[in-house]
Amino acid sequence: MLVTELSEQEIKQLLYNASQEYLNQGPCPDADFPADMLSGQPRPAAVLIPLLVRDGSWHILYTRRTSNLAEHSGQVAFPGGRADPGDRSLEETALREAREEIGLDPRDVRILGRLREFLTITNYRVTPVVGVIPWPYPFKLSPEEVSQVFTIPLSWLADPANYEVKPRPLPSPHGSAAVIYYNAYENEILWGASARFTHELLGILGLVNRRFS
Repeated sequence: MLVTELSEQEIKQLLYNASQEYLNQGPCPDADFPADMLSGQPRPAAVLIPLLVRDGSWHILYTRRTSNLAEHSGQVAFPGGRADPGDRSLEETALREAREEIGLDPRDVRILGRLREFLTITNYRVTPVVGVIPWPYPFKLSPEEVSQVFTIPLSWLADPANYEVKPRPLPSPHGSAAVIYYNAYENEILWGASARFTHELLGILGLVNRRFS
């Protein structure tokens, strides 16, 4: 299937089909790190994977986090964060965080579905939520959290020439973990958990092999 052939309804159906596979599965780590690296219960969180049509093709919107944040500073990421007690669903968590971080009005997002839960090395249980947003859009970035937003075409993300799986060292004595690294796109480098979420979505859409390692 070509990227340009995918309709919004087809993406929604493919996400639904994948959700049926997840029913009897636990969270999938974003990297092959040893379980004993984590302590305590993972904290629930959600991110929004914003899909949009730009120049006639599907793109994904990413953010670059500011350099003064305690976790993942300066990294390419999706808008999102930990669930609040008042959130009625993980979709609401993702939309709330997107509003706080980039000024995206929840009413402007058409939710298409979820990916599976991912257990990250920072001990979050993250649910990526996929939604379609308008383009262009008057984003209002939180200066404390986000330094930039940008988009990458699905066709570029799905091209095997643009990414590879490489070992990333872990704290001693744990060795290394297999992590997805993309080539630079307009000077932005996508890697780690956000790359893993991206790759999972591409796999569901039939654009890459979902087994990345």
